[in-house]
Order: sequence, then structure tokens, then C-alpha cells
Amino acid sequence: MVLTVSLVLLVFVWTGLAEKFVVPTCDRYMFDSNVDNCLSDFNRSVETSGYQDSCPWPAVKRVYNKLKYCVDGWAKASWCRGRGFLVDEVFLKVHETYFSLCGQVIDPPLTTVIMLIAPIVMATLFLPLVCNSLTTYNIEMPGSLGL
Repeated sequence: MVLTVSLVLLVFVWTGLAEKFVVPTCDRYMFDSNVDNCLSDFNRSVETSGYQDSCPWPAVKRVYNKLKYCVDGWAKASWCRGRGFLVDEVFLKVHETYFSLCGQVIDPPLTTVIMLIAPIVMATLFLPLVCNSLTTYNIEMPGSLGL
């Protein structure tokens, strides 16, 4: 086994194939400039969604997927995929800007709370009256003297 690995390594070094496996460095300028183009298209699309007032997620899902495809494509083309979490930084900024309201719990209106609680309160108040009327109801048995 060791001899086989050594022989394969020797062939790669001798033929120059080992140099072809060197990964080029990340072209940060290429990545940043092209991702800015991807982001500008995404920003124009999301600006109309009213993201300042509520979570825009269902409406911008298609545009978000296009942004992800674009950013991943440029990360691959510029050899920056997996280097320094550049792609993660881009999407972290996008989420902080446009999706900050997503997932926040908002209290329901007061009328909804009252409509949910009122039947329980009413049942609790009327239960003693129902129990009292059931236990004090007199049923005369046939054949009793009725004294």
C-alpha cells in the first residue's frame, strides 16, 4: 500500500500534475465588486416589500434565492468559497437589514385576548350555579309517602 502511494506521488511530481492541484488565492476584489452588483439587484427588489414594517420573507423568497445563487457563483468563480466566511458575512448583513423583524413575537390585539379568555371565565363563574342546581333538585320516588 505504501509503495503504491509513493509511486502515484512520484508520477504526479514527475509529470507536473502536482502543480495543477494548487488552489489559487481568493480574488477579493472580483468577489466584492460582483457581489455588490448582486446586492444592488436584490436591494431594488426588496425596497418595495415594506420590510421596515413587517417580515418580507414570503414575498421575496424568489429574489433571495437569486441572490444566493449569484453570490455563490461569484464565490466559486473568484476562488473565495470557504475562505474567511465571505459569503456568510454578505448574508448576515442582508438578514440584519431586511429580515430583522422576522421571528419577533407580537402580542395579539386586546379584543382577541378577551374573546379567548371570556368563555373560560364565564364557565368558571357559572359552574358553581350549575352544580348547586343539580344537587338541590328533588326527585320524588314513586311509592314514597311524601311526608
